[in-house]
Amino acid sequence: MDRLEIFRNIASQAGRGELVFPANVSASIKLQKALADPDCHLELAAKLVTAEPLVAARTVAIANSAAYNRSGGEINNVRAAVMRLGFRTLNTITTSVIVRQLGRTINNPGMRIKSAQLWEHCAHVAATAYVLTSKLTNGDPETAMFAGIVHEVGGFYLLSRTDDYPGLLEGGTEDWMEYGEKMIGRAVLKKLGVPQAVSDAIESLWHGVRVLPPQTIGDVLLLAKELSPVPSPLHRTVAEVGVGGDNLVDDYIGDQSLRELLDDSEEQIRTLTAALLV
Repeated sequence: MDRLEIFRNIASQAGRGELVFPANVSASIKLQKALADPDCHLELAAKLVTAEPLVAARTVAIANSAAYNRSGGEINNVRAAVMRLGFRTLNTITTSVIVRQLGRTINNPGMRIKSAQLWEHCAHVAATAYVLTSKLTNGDPETAMFAGIVHEVGGFYLLSRTDDYPGLLEGGTEDWMEYGEKMIGRAVLKKLGVPQAVSDAIESLWHGVRVLPPQTIGDVLLLAKELSPVPSPLHRTVAEVGVGGDNLVDDYIGDQSLRELLDDSEEQIRTLTAALLV
């Protein structure tokens, strides 16, 4: 079975709902569904989050990041963090844990390294997308951050299946970029119930070209990916494609260079990225 056939097989299974998730991911998906219940109130949400250490730690960390802690008052408990962030951000945090957990049961050391790098890339993209959206567009920063977190979810799922398909990523990532990313990505996004607006933004990321200033979430994602100091291990590197953040930062958006905007927002991006990496 060649790689393209394997990609099609995995995507077909995912499309039928036959996703192979480790137990810890299944538990987080149950938490995500519970938090999405309209009858889930603040006290119950805090109790549910507290029972999941990874979600709890990331919730408190994000609540204390510069992007959300505008008053400067530090929070040290889950209930206060949930109150500050709200349920939409809580859903984003739970999804981030699901995505990250996909790589934590991989046995192959090389694939585990790729998964860790991919998550670091996504954290940078999500934090940068949040800030760029709030600074440059009329869009919703929360949606942009969520899109940044899930934009490589197909890649995480692929890496989680490499124990079943040894050698799947040997010989480069061209087949993945051309075929597998879209087939598997669409199926996993659907299974996780990702909103259509976010799925559309990720679709435009796969097919789009850079637009400055960015107009849509898809534009923001593409820009944030190019600005990320950590490249995706499932795509060609900046050096190979000849583009990247260093070629962008001196471009002007209105009367301010992108470099100046990023410098002004450095603390927000840095602390939000760090919170997502907890």
